[in-house]
Amino acid sequence: MLAENVGSLLHNCSKLKSLRHGLSLHAVTYKTGLLQSDVVTSNHVLNMYAKCGDISSARKLFDEMSERRNLVTWSAMLSGYDQFGKPLLALDLFSQMQGFFVPNEYVYSSAISACSSVLGLMEGRQIHAQALKFGYSSISFVANSLITMYMNCRKCSQALLVYEEVLEPNSVAYNALISGFAENRQSEKGLEMFTLMHRQGLMPDRFTFVGVLGICTDMGDLNKGLVLHGLTIKLGLDLSSFIGNVIMTMYSKFSLVDEVEKVFRLISGKDVISWNTFIAACSHCEDYEKGLRVFEEVWKKDNLTLDEFTFASALSACSGLASLRHGKQIHAKLIRTKLNREVGVNNALVNMYAKCGSIQHAYKIFKQMPYCNMVSWNTMIAGFGNHGFGTKALEIFEQMKKSGMTPDFVTFVGLLTACNHSGLVDEGEFYFNSMQKDYGITPDIEHFSCLIDLLGRGGKLRQAEEYIAKSSFGSDPVVLVSLLSACRLNGDPVIVERLAKRLRKLQPETTSPYVLLSNLYASDEMWDEVAEARKMLKGSGLKKEPGYSAVEVGGIFEKFTVKDFSHSRIEEIKDVLDTVRWAAMEQNVFYDNAVILLRKEVPLSTFKQ
Repeated sequence: MLAENVGSLLHNCSKLKSLRHGLSLHAVTYKTGLLQSDVVTSNHVLNMYAKCGDISSARKLFDEMSERRNLVTWSAMLSGYDQFGKPLLALDLFSQMQGFFVPNEYVYSSAISACSSVLGLMEGRQIHAQALKFGYSSISFVANSLITMYMNCRKCSQALLVYEEVLEPNSVAYNALISGFAENRQSEKGLEMFTLMHRQGLMPDRFTFVGVLGICTDMGDLNKGLVLHGLTIKLGLDLSSFIGNVIMTMYSKFSLVDEVEKVFRLISGKDVISWNTFIAACSHCEDYEKGLRVFEEVWKKDNLTLDEFTFASALSACSGLASLRHGKQIHAKLIRTKLNREVGVNNALVNMYAKCGSIQHAYKIFKQMPYCNMVSWNTMIAGFGNHGFGTKALEIFEQMKKSGMTPDFVTFVGLLTACNHSGLVDEGEFYFNSMQKDYGITPDIEHFSCLIDLLGRGGKLRQAEEYIAKSSFGSDPVVLVSLLSACRLNGDPVIVERLAKRLRKLQPETTSPYVLLSNLYASDEMWDEVAEARKMLKGSGLKKEPGYSAVEVGGIFEKFTVKDFSHSRIEEIKDVLDTVRWAAMEQNVFYDNAVILLRKEVPLSTFKQ
């Protein structure tokens, strides 16, 4: 009777993961002799340790039971290894076990799950064959493990074959298929499985919605996402952080920051992931001020422990605003929380300081980092490049190679940008040509447009046109805009006209060709041609979005839009700008022709930028 009672209590400790109570019961079994005499009780103790995550204690007891182990003993230990991130030990134990017992369905399920964790397709197939031989492969939880394993190993067709062999697939099987198709970028098939699941009369659960909402996000299908959101509300699942976080991510993808906030505010029991998702969504939707307000809100929460993702998201908002003041405040908080050793946080700090104009602080943090990953090197290269320190960016690139890192797609975007901003034309062309030759990286539109802009700014317009003529990106509007913009410095009227004409054909709905053409003519003081370009813009029926500037004053961001005079202190602003204007004229400050053009149309005293 004592053994049954203790076994029942230990089983409850396993379910509740109550290690403290389990330790007390272990002591009882030891004092009463049950631990040494009753293998069922010993298995309960071992299983309790395994389920509570104390794998070392479970293994110690397992080794002490060397003469008394049964199939349940092996199964409990193997399951413990699998569930707590020790898949290789689980597979090793499975191999040892076969010398003593024939595995059952529970053992097969754990062993297949371990194969899934290490993407061991060959081992998984071998275990699948064994399970098939002994008639266990069609049992639901074995089949579910097989479906997950094949999906993780990118063998979707084999996962479907397993599914078809199951007589009555349950919701776990459908969830594994839906999430598997989502991860393997087969969105339509994932939605088909969701529809089939519904037809079978199975109720979708939170795991189902995580998969299908992710599919809608990847497909960019907002309408399906809205339908699914409505279904989660109907089923009462939308208020949980598990589902709410995924819904927020979906709305963020479509830049619907207000919808993100509505979902966030309705979540009961918000966890740190909820806050992180909201802050990241604000940055993605370019509502950086709101992102910082949300960070300040969560910072005051005593019941939440912020992690590195919270700070990285907040620093991203600072980068978007170029707010050094807020960035330094968050950096100080990072030091207090002792999270400033995390590589992801340090990368965010380097990026923030670089984008806020403090490249020396960015480099200081970079040098102090205990470990640099690819993102670290790329961020530093881009930082130096954007600040005009092209030579320093190239030095960092050489250091990166010496450290054993292999450059990637992003590295070369940073390198070409650095060469562009520093006028290193020959170096930029060299790195562009070395991408495919030395590193096997096929240049993309970003690399090509950087090269064209670099050559254009360097006066090599003919050479740029030759690259365009022989490239598959030659007709891409981004490339043509890059060269047309570069012509502002080294304008050849024939090339300018030709490029503008091509661009108007490719993008009849955009104002870029007209505005660029107007600016190019203005730079040569060709005012008749400027008027003609603007007349063409007006005749096209297109409207140029007004430009704006944002400045931070006392922690508040003020936004100024062209020809908008609604600011409450506009008269003071005009007075200050008039003063600056006259002071500059007295010092013979050179105004570029673009400013001269603007002054011809609008008195400088009315400018607010």
